[in-house]
Amino acid sequence: MTHRRRRGLVATALGTGFLIAGVAAAAPASAAAPASAAAPAVSCTSAKAALATKLKKDITAAIANRTGTIAVGLYDRSTKTTCTLRSTTHYDSASTVKVTVLATLLWDAKKHNRYLTTTEQTLTKAMITKSDNDATTKLWKQLGLTKIKGFLSAAGMTQTTPGANGYWGLTQIDVHDEQKLLALVTAKNSVLSDNSRAYILKLMGQVISSQRWGTPYGAPSGVSVHVKNGWLQRATHGWRVHSLGTFTGGGHDYQMTVLTQDNSTMSYGINTIQAVAKVVHKDLAAS
Repeated sequence: MTHRRRRGLVATALGTGFLIAGVAAAAPASAAAPASAAAPAVSCTSAKAALATKLKKDITAAIANRTGTIAVGLYDRSTKTTCTLRSTTHYDSASTVKVTVLATLLWDAKKHNRYLTTTEQTLTKAMITKSDNDATTKLWKQLGLTKIKGFLSAAGMTQTTPGANGYWGLTQIDVHDEQKLLALVTAKNSVLSDNSRAYILKLMGQVISSQRWGTPYGAPSGVSVHVKNGWLQRATHGWRVHSLGTFTGGGHDYQMTVLTQDNSTMSYGINTIQAVAKVVHKDLAAS
């Protein structure tokens, strides 16, 4: 690799904001689940049968003409509605892992009966609201893989594999585990304290405007929005573009995960996610 090419990779990594070292952009991507002759179908269940039928139809239509590999998770506590698509397909996390990093820090602090330090508060705010890489790297190193794996185990996120050699952006995630994480963040549980959950939601609610795309798209006015996105381009499987969101209001309490890869551009991935989000918000608001 030439020095010029290496510098380009570093610039790309810094621009996308989701790897701790430029050379990781050239690292081999983890193999995605092999494509089958028949694409997997959207599956929805609900206490309101008509809502499940509508969501299945509309999400399927929203992605019908989109290329790439798309995974979707939706859960609404209010109507006991669940929708899934490719829930166990693994993706490079990019910056969505930052929610896991924050949750791990808070889980560990709770175990030691301590508050976050001023420095930790500064780092976590930058990590979530601005998706700051340097802050994430510091916290990832501070925690170490043992604590990160400890949290994943406590959270039941058994299908998530932390990125090796410090490459947090290459953590392997799937919709199933991300939905578990969002469930922990949004409802009382024994893993995260109420104060910890409130802190995570507070920061996800303060994400800067330029990074509030994705799952919040089309959310009705009056609905509280909390989001964390991630995007990353690699040599294989193109752009990974992901969005995690939680929403409360209008008689609903729901969370949504949309993971995508094999996108030609970042914008294409964003548009795919927003096509899904738009129909989800619309259908739930009308139910």
